[in-house]
Amino acid sequence: MIEKELQPAMEALDEMKNDSTVPKNVKAKVEKMIDCLTKGEGDISLRINQCLNEFDDISDDANIQPYTRTQIWNVVALMEAAMNR
Repeated sequence: MIEKELQPAMEALDEMKNDSTVPKNVKAKVEKMIDCLTKGEGDISLRINQCLNEFDDISDDANIQPYTRTQIWNVVALMEAAMNR
């Protein structure tokens, strides 16, 4: 079960996954992050850190739209806030 503090971040990730303007390689990483958060093993803070590392990689992708980059930063902020609760 995913913690309720992460629910806004999960909704934003799902929105990105279903957005037709997001490149396929970014969608694949977003799906991987969703799986890691929902089905992964270990402490939730470790899983969040894994996702934050993935976001660091994809935020530098030159093929993503500025709006998508902003979505990424928002999800990162939501995840960091959930970790600090």
